[in-house]
Amino acid sequence: MNRFRPRRRTILIAVLALLASPPLLLSYVQQATSDYRYDDPARLPVERIAIVFGAGVRRDGRPSRMLADRVQAAVDLYQAGRVRTLLMTGDNSSVDYDEVSSMRDYAVERGVVPADIVLDFAGFSTYESCFRAQAIFGVGEAVLITQRYHLPRAVYTCRGLGVNAVGLGTPDWGRYSSTSMRRYTTREAVATLNALWQVHVIRPLPTFLGPFEGIG
Repeated sequence: MNRFRPRRRTILIAVLALLASPPLLLSYVQQATSDYRYDDPARLPVERIAIVFGAGVRRDGRPSRMLADRVQAAVDLYQAGRVRTLLMTGDNSSVDYDEVSSMRDYAVERGVVPADIVLDFAGFSTYESCFRAQAIFGVGEAVLITQRYHLPRAVYTCRGLGVNAVGLGTPDWGRYSSTSMRRYTTREAVATLNALWQVHVIRPLPTFLGPFEGIG
């Protein structure tokens, strides 16, 4: 029986390592992106392009509260002269669901020149938005705009796919309900692990590619 103990010990160590790896991987993404994430717009490097990620629309077609906060942050940077072009990327998977047109309309209502807005209707995920930003729109450098809880994954993914990205994190905890934020952060942890798999292992193509529309 003694000869089986080393094997059991090895299996136990492997299982414990597997259970411990998600927190370590999540911590790695946080640390790897820490120098590229900003909360204060005044400290953010000036960039030509801001990438604004979709975050849901209401039944009336207006941006959700979370999406409105992202677009407003982009509008503020634009009006301060810290970015010149807004690449709005999100989900337009059906005729009655259009995040990016809602984002555009919201920004135009607040003074952004329509010619300074580029729409990516096939940004169905953070990974696809980052992939398409580089492959379709030729973006080499950009500031990413999203909530703080999502920003590490967004920055990590874009940088892993060839976009030299920094990010502006908009407030989340304390702004939205604690129940919502617990749900979002739990989902984000799973999505971050999936992003590592996508960026470093499988590198899937996005749902749609299409012709080059370079803005970068």
